[in-house]
Amino acid sequence: MLVNALRGHCGEFGIVAAQGLSRAGDLIKRIEDPADTALPDLARQALRCLTSRIRAIQEQIALIEKQLLAWHSSCEASRRLAEIPGVGLITATAVVARVGNATQFHSARQFAAWLGLVPQQHSSGGEERLGHSKRGDGYIRRLLVHGARAHLSWSRRNKQIRSAWLTGLIARRPTNVVLLAMANKTARIAWAMLSRGERYQEMIAAAA
Repeated sequence: MLVNALRGHCGEFGIVAAQGLSRAGDLIKRIEDPADTALPDLARQALRCLTSRIRAIQEQIALIEKQLLAWHSSCEASRRLAEIPGVGLITATAVVARVGNATQFHSARQFAAWLGLVPQQHSSGGEERLGHSKRGDGYIRRLLVHGARAHLSWSRRNKQIRSAWLTGLIARRPTNVVLLAMANKTARIAWAMLSRGERYQEMIAAAA
């Protein structure tokens, strides 16, 4: 929000900045450069209120990331989860912090359903009823989907090392369906690793 506000104010003075948080640094440097004459001094002073807040938040984020990395390094389960393609520091620590060893879930499907990646089952008397698929832990679900998107982008650039399962899925299904299927598979792998104490490479070797 702060970066968007900064871009909007600068746009009023004809300074067009590229979108994205990664480009915010260049815009901040330009605002804080007294030699840049595109901004009036009064406007520059006012915009520095925004740039100072952005820098303060960036410092706080860096500190939190440092603390999170230290916790991740000390947690064996979190380090194992980070071996899964599409799972990084944030997702691994979030899953471990939220579900622990995952033994409260009786199966991988139940864990995936709790995350909202597959429909919840509510069956009785021989009648199968499925609940809404978007229920569950939305935060972890979003992390898994974002991780799947990053992994899919990487896989498209490296077709020679793409799995047969993913290749077939891409050929048959639209991208959003592929992402959910990948996130679902990642969740099931995570459950197996947490509940059984396995490592990702060991699982791959056993399945080969």
